[in-house]
Amino acid sequence: MDPNLPPITNPYLLGKVLLIDKPLGWTSFQVVNKIRWLIKQEFRLKKIKVGHAGTLDPLASGLLIICTGKETKNIDLYQAQEKVYTGTITLGATTPSYDLETEIDQRFSTSELTPELLIKTTEQFTGDIMQKPPIYSALKKDGKRLYEIARAGQTTEIKERQVNVQEFELSNFRIPKVDFKITCGKGTYIRSLAHDFGQALDNGGHLSALRRNKIGDYDVKDALNIAQFEESLKN
Repeated sequence: MDPNLPPITNPYLLGKVLLIDKPLGWTSFQVVNKIRWLIKQEFRLKKIKVGHAGTLDPLASGLLIICTGKETKNIDLYQAQEKVYTGTITLGATTPSYDLETEIDQRFSTSELTPELLIKTTEQFTGDIMQKPPIYSALKKDGKRLYEIARAGQTTEIKERQVNVQEFELSNFRIPKVDFKITCGKGTYIRSLAHDFGQALDNGGHLSALRRNKIGDYDVKDALNIAQFEESLKN
């Protein structure tokens, strides 16, 4: 692309939807910052609006929809779309963050757990369900991020909220580990679902792997990693 294009005709300023395969270890905010920097460098822009349509935790990978320029006005539309996740739940242990960000704080025997029991228990987690977001999350309460409260060693009351889970399928049973595929609506925390699933089994559980495969009709198969996106800017 010609970096000397007048700004009014720059496709990224006019608005684009980018499909990025977020790598493990990156925050969604870091990905947005990197994409913004690459675009500004390539087109010699002083500023450009860039935002993502739905956070992925650092320990998750997969599809991140990023909007640029005027398309950022439509972020809420993308956030509202159905999402598909795959990953692994590890039973027999809990963590404060409901994933591997924090150390295991409780352990349970998994000798009584069977694939049949696990599959039966998924029925409690389909349709409209109530769940509490994890305290290790980016949601705000009283002007503070919940994870800031948690990392300061403090606690706070978190209200339950209704979310919708259309599909909760289990496969590849290697108890205490089991793989899953979840199709869900906006605002669903897969970490909370993993934690609550363990509790429903009179056991414990936490999320040990997560990948977002789809958002609406957008598929991670069509997404670029950071290096591929950088190369695409030069073509």
